Amino acid sequence: MRLGGPLFQNYSDADAWVAALRERGYRAAYCPVQQIDETIHAYMQAADKAGILIAEVGIWNNPLNRDEQERRQAIDYCQQRLALADALGARCCVNISGSRAKIWDGPDPDNLTNETFDLIVETVRMIIDAVKPTRTFYTLETMPWLYPDSAESYEKLLRAIDRKQFAVHFDPANLVNSPQRYYHNGELIRDFVSRLGPHIKSCHARDVVLTAGYLPLHLDECRPGLGYLNYRVFLKELQRVDPDMPLMLEHSPREEDYTLAAEYIRQVARDVEVPF
Repeated sequence: MRLGGPLFQNYSDADAWVAALRERGYRAAYCPVQQIDETIHAYMQAADKAGILIAEVGIWNNPLNRDEQERRQAIDYCQQRLALADALGARCCVNISGSRAKIWDGPDPDNLTNETFDLIVETVRMIIDAVKPTRTFYTLETMPWLYPDSAESYEKLLRAIDRKQFAVHFDPANLVNSPQRYYHNGELIRDFVSRLGPHIKSCHARDVVLTAGYLPLHLDECRPGLGYLNYRVFLKELQRVDPDMPLMLEHSPREEDYTLAAEYIRQVARDVEVPF
């Protein structure tokens, strides 16, 4: 497997980027450029020479926006980022499916409806068909209140979208949205991988903790090792699917948090004999 994460160091060129990744012991990376220009080949060559895998190009906008003009702009940006991912040869391009809420990624009564499911299918097809990628895949991050919110809904989307270059992004922390899933997240991870393993292109490494004393249910994100996510199962299942799978740290506010998270994951990997 390949561990990766964001860089806090500044880098001026591809060689400095590789040096920053090596300093942290990363063998997978987030997208290092913002557009297709003359620098892209230098980064591709530097990554290939150093054995660095570009795991994903992020989008993070709302292609289901209720405002049609803003929805069109969001879809245009999705297409631009997918084209960038394809030019880089990244494992995937990732976004959320989108939300019908005023907040771009927020909960809304209309998010988990048949009508919104159909709109997601239409939108993803529109993005992929415009770009026609051959070296990367368009993927959707699992979310607690948006489709795909489970292995079942992701399977349904794969069948309905019916595009070869549509694949799976796996963030198990986002699937934990109930006490049942929290306390049995190892089984949740095994089920997801058993159903969707061959389609998984990249994964996020976070953790989740159920906080006592709050009503109703209150789940908080935390760095790997401080929560209840079963990393022993997570790492073994990913390794079984693809020994080259990228596992990307995210969402920590401080660089030292990434250092501690990486140390924890590497220790669990040693315990379960999963090589990084």
